[in-house]
This record gives sequence, C-alpha cells and structure tokens, in this order.
Amino acid sequence: MESNTRGTLYMMIGGLLLTCQDAISKWLTDDWHAGEIMAYRGLFMLLPVLVWIAWRRDRSALVPNRPGAVGLRAGFTLVTSLFVVLSFAYLPLADALAIIFVNPLLVTALAPLLLGERVGWRRWSAVGVAFAGVLLMTRPGETGLAWVVAIPLTAALFAALRDVTTRRIGTADGTTCVLFYSVLVTVLGGAATLPFGTHWPSGNDWGLFAAAGLLGVASHMFTIRAFQIAAAATVAPFKYLSLVWAAALGYLIWGDVPDGLKVAGAALVVGSGLYVLYRETSLARRVRAG
Repeated sequence: MESNTRGTLYMMIGGLLLTCQDAISKWLTDDWHAGEIMAYRGLFMLLPVLVWIAWRRDRSALVPNRPGAVGLRAGFTLVTSLFVVLSFAYLPLADALAIIFVNPLLVTALAPLLLGERVGWRRWSAVGVAFAGVLLMTRPGETGLAWVVAIPLTAALFAALRDVTTRRIGTADGTTCVLFYSVLVTVLGGAATLPFGTHWPSGNDWGLFAAAGLLGVASHMFTIRAFQIAAAATVAPFKYLSLVWAAALGYLIWGDVPDGLKVAGAALVVGSGLYVLYRETSLARRVRAG
C-alpha cells in the first residue's frame, strides 16, 4: 500500500479512536466529575508510556532538554483536558467537538503574537469565518450566548496555547518525553480534586476508564505514524472526520440529531481549517522552491 494511502488510513483510525475515547468520557460524566475522569483515565494513558520507556531502557527520555517549555505545555494540556471533559458534560458530543475544532484557527491568531509568524489577511479572514460558524451553531440572537459555549471555546484556546508551545519546543525534546509529562501533570491535576468528592470505581467503571485511556494512547500513536509516513497536507484534513464519527456516536448513544444550522456552522469551521492548512502548505512549498 502506498505511503500516503496508509497515512490517510492511520489518520482516519486515529480520529475514530480519539472520538470513541471522547464518547466514553462523555458517558462517564453522568457519574464522575471532570477531575476523577482525568485522574483515572490518565492512569491508563500513563502506564503504556512507562512500559514503552522501560522496554526501550531509555531513561534519558524522561529528562527534558527544555524543562520550562515542556512543563508549560503540560500545564496547558491539563487545562485543555479539564475543559474538554466539562464540554462533554454540558453539550452534545458533536457540538462540543465542532467548537473545540476552532483550535487550529486560534493557533493562526496567536502565531503573530507568540511565534512572530506573519499571518496575512486571507488567514485572518478564515479565522473570522470560523467564528461565524461558531455563532451559527450557538445562535446567540435566539437564546443569548449560552455560558456553556465558553467551555469548549476555553478548551480550544488552551489547546492552541499547547500547540504553540509544542512548536516552540520543536525537536529539542522527543515525543515520548513531551507526552509523558503532559499525561503525568494531567493525572496529578485530576488527582488533586479527589479529596473534594469521589467514590471508588466499580469493575465496569475501571473498564471504561481503561478503555478511554488506552484509546487515547492508541489514537496518539496512529496520528504520529500518519504524519511520519505521509505528507501532512494529505493526512491532516482527515482529522475533521472526527465530527462525522462524533455525530454518528451521538445519534447512536444519546439520540442527538444536529439541525441544519449546526451542520452549516460546523462546515464553516471545517472549511476554514482546511483553507488555513492549504495556505500554510502552499507557503511552505514556495519557501522550499526558492
């Protein structure tokens, strides 16, 4: 199988696995608060990473070359995880993910301020269109801008800060190191909330937490592999298939049916993200050409 084809398949699988993790997390919000989900789910994300490091016998993978940046990214990951789980508690799965997918556009908006990158009027226009899509989905003129919409928007903002920090780290630290500390801080942050109210998981609940954690790790591995073997411009657009998976799971599990305006708003968000990806790819191609 040709590498771009395999990469596309890996990206589709990675997106499906991550959306399944999100669906399990949403299911768990009925009985567990966000901190519990982050702590218990995170344990099963941390374990495979530790096993991988032990198998490779590479303790140096746990020593960051840029500890400040790695720690900052871990902090942003913690806040992102908190608000993502809260989003699932208050919104349908597809609605929450569609708003969270404003994240790549926020990276574009933050790039001039935090990375010194130049962003032209076309990409700024795409950011504006994406937020128009969010307004279509939330319809503030009808019901007022519901406060719950701020939850996935906050998740998107901190995800953008996390991604900008990842760019700053670059290749100074490996994926295993960055992932380990991000998961570790998320587990500890979730565990810090346990004294304020928790109960011991049943066998079924442990199974759900384990499934969510392992799905998250597997998704990360498939996504990394996709970018390793195929062109980014080829595989990146397929991450938006997560909205299709989310809509299908939302309908099958909770009976959620998005109306026409929500679909149109999500389409604007996705279209804007794809346009920004196209612009970045085109500019990179021109730079390489000379």
